[in-house]
Amino acid sequence: MDIFKLSMTNMKKAKGATISLFIMILIAAMLLNMGLTIMTKMNRFYENKTRQLDEAHLSMTMNKDSFEPAYEDFFRAYPGLEKTMTEPIMLLPMVTIRYKKTDFGISAAILNADLGRTIAPLRLIEESRTEPGRRIYLPFSLKVDGDYRLGDHFKLTYQNKTYGYRVAGFFESTLMGSTRLGMLKFYLPGDDYSELSRELGSSASGVLMSATFKNSEDSSGMIRDYHENFSYSNHLKDAGFWSGDIKMAKDSTVTVDMIAMILVAFAVVLVLVSVIVIDFQISNSIDDGMVNIGVLKALGYTGRQIISSMVFQFMLVSFAGSIAGIIASYMAMPAFYDVFSNLNKLLWSGGLHPGTDLASVLIVSLLVLIVVLFSSIRIRRLHPIAALRGGMATHNFKRNWFPLDKARGGLQFVLGCKNLIHNLKLNIMTVGIIASITFASVFSVVLYYNMAQDKTDFFLMIGTETPDIGIQVAAGKDSEALLRELKQMEGVKKAIIQDTFATMIDGQMVTAEFSDDFKKLNANKIFKGRYPEFDNEIAISGRLARRLDKDVGDMISVGTGKNTHDYLITGLSQEIRSALAGVSLTPDGAERVIDGHKGMSINVYLDDPGETDMVSRIEDEYGNRIQAITDVKESLKSQSADITFAIFSLMTSILVITLLILFLILYLAVNTIIRKRKRELGVLRAIGYTTFQLRTQIALGFMPVVVLGVMVGGVFGSRYFNSVLKLMLFDSGAANMKLIVNLPLVIILCTAIILVSYAVSMLVSRRIKQITPYGLITD
Repeated sequence: MDIFKLSMTNMKKAKGATISLFIMILIAAMLLNMGLTIMTKMNRFYENKTRQLDEAHLSMTMNKDSFEPAYEDFFRAYPGLEKTMTEPIMLLPMVTIRYKKTDFGISAAILNADLGRTIAPLRLIEESRTEPGRRIYLPFSLKVDGDYRLGDHFKLTYQNKTYGYRVAGFFESTLMGSTRLGMLKFYLPGDDYSELSRELGSSASGVLMSATFKNSEDSSGMIRDYHENFSYSNHLKDAGFWSGDIKMAKDSTVTVDMIAMILVAFAVVLVLVSVIVIDFQISNSIDDGMVNIGVLKALGYTGRQIISSMVFQFMLVSFAGSIAGIIASYMAMPAFYDVFSNLNKLLWSGGLHPGTDLASVLIVSLLVLIVVLFSSIRIRRLHPIAALRGGMATHNFKRNWFPLDKARGGLQFVLGCKNLIHNLKLNIMTVGIIASITFASVFSVVLYYNMAQDKTDFFLMIGTETPDIGIQVAAGKDSEALLRELKQMEGVKKAIIQDTFATMIDGQMVTAEFSDDFKKLNANKIFKGRYPEFDNEIAISGRLARRLDKDVGDMISVGTGKNTHDYLITGLSQEIRSALAGVSLTPDGAERVIDGHKGMSINVYLDDPGETDMVSRIEDEYGNRIQAITDVKESLKSQSADITFAIFSLMTSILVITLLILFLILYLAVNTIIRKRKRELGVLRAIGYTTFQLRTQIALGFMPVVVLGVMVGGVFGSRYFNSVLKLMLFDSGAANMKLIVNLPLVIILCTAIILVSYAVSMLVSRRIKQITPYGLITD
């Protein structure tokens, strides 16, 4: 009971500091719990969502004419298989839909909504049964990104013919519900399905094979083994061939993982800030209450009892702040769930997560306990007599670094230097904390700038080429002849072939790209070595190189079955966006893997990227030879809108929390100085100094400390931004970060932090007005 009373007394004497600490721990626990919850959910998100929807772990489509019973037999006989299903579909290798306010080309599978399914049954999250005419059910991603609503008109263009429908509902799909894996599925009611099937004819008849496994990780192995057994079954032989599995879906969520890691990292910074503040508060309370500690010891309290009261005091604040932070995280998470739903194109469910809640409370409380015990241990060794003397056992003569009679400089400057040395521990703490939150602010602002303002280096980072126009050549047409004609077209700066295909490398499924001239690409992804120049050379991603323990100069086997060839690795590339580790080949090198294969995708770069009528000009002149044409710049701009909004939300959250932490830290520091200099400030007021003058002195006295902290945080944030981001995304394939650090923007941010710090210092120091000479005399 005595320990409880001592703790309550200490908290009442330092209400402001206690409230500040409570708020900091609340914020730290909130962010830590949010970050851990997101990372934990992301780790099993696709597995849980697949189980919830009864979705496939692996799906594969192909044209009906290419299908063989042996494929289905292979599925059914594969070890670890739980369920498999084969169903007829309409397969459209390239359709054009309105997506994110642009015409977007993608492969599409049309399914019969009335067909019963054991895998991926149609489960609508929204539905309208009153829509007139032909109806269609869309994936959730088209509601999020396409801005479609129930009852809207939806148009699907295939082979220059447009088919119109009314949106009658939306559904979720882990594998075929997002553009990231290159395939979208749609459902049509039975009558509408039969009508479209008759219109399209047998050429659009396809097959969808689906499978679930006892262990979802086996899906990747099955795709690999399928291509080894049926190397002739691929999208180069069959334009409708497509395959996807749960690992590909998980690997395509780099942005969500990055946001979660930033949240956790920022939470760790705040927890460390709270720990530093607790250490300072304990040391400060011991120094200020030294005489009281001596009195307590003289009255019979043991050092253990006094330490226990401090432990109880700070653990009570820590536990209360952690619990409040957990509650606050539940209130804030729905906003982040909306952001992640937009990024993943799947609904994020809320609910309780006691595991991460308990982990967050334990992490924060354990750190606080360790700091309290280490910081208060000197109380045990403190003798009552020494405590009653203010902590001096015999004498305590510290070195005078700035004697007034010998130090150079004006009186005010020397007095300022003496104050800096006198409050050295407080100043070091303030510099460290301000440097930390400045670094976090600079990091978030620079990241947002690269994703919202100047995306060039961001696209380079994730390995995305940025031509002005992308053209998919129609099947059976001569892509090389079209390329030569496009190069001669007025307004075209350059044009190249860049296409992809799936293949195998040392038992690993990979996406291979090839181009007739890698030097003309805007995005040079090579960070070590060079692009291939001969048919026996290859560049592989750094991620794949680590997985296979390969480097530049090594040999690597590419291909499946008998059609396997050795290639010399000439370069390592960075590619974060791909669900499959990527490689680069020359066209001749690609032909070694797949005989007679020609690239059918053409990148067009314009003299004037802002020219708006070039797409229509190309369509008018070469429309009969083109399967799909895309305004790539506009498409990338619209597709990156979700990422931009997510990073903007993250940046805003970090900046708001930074301002709050800045206020709390300065509140604690200024109050500490005012309390220690109370007698001095009272004397200064008695000899004529105004309250405003004294407030200005204290605020300006803090400026060297604030400026130093901001400079350290700003310099480190600017200098090591790319290094920290590379470390965060290393497992995702990051190897060479060169995002732009906009120095004027960083300087503006740092200047704003300094100005806000000065304003907060002036605001907090208003309590000087309460110090009066009369009050000092009566005290």
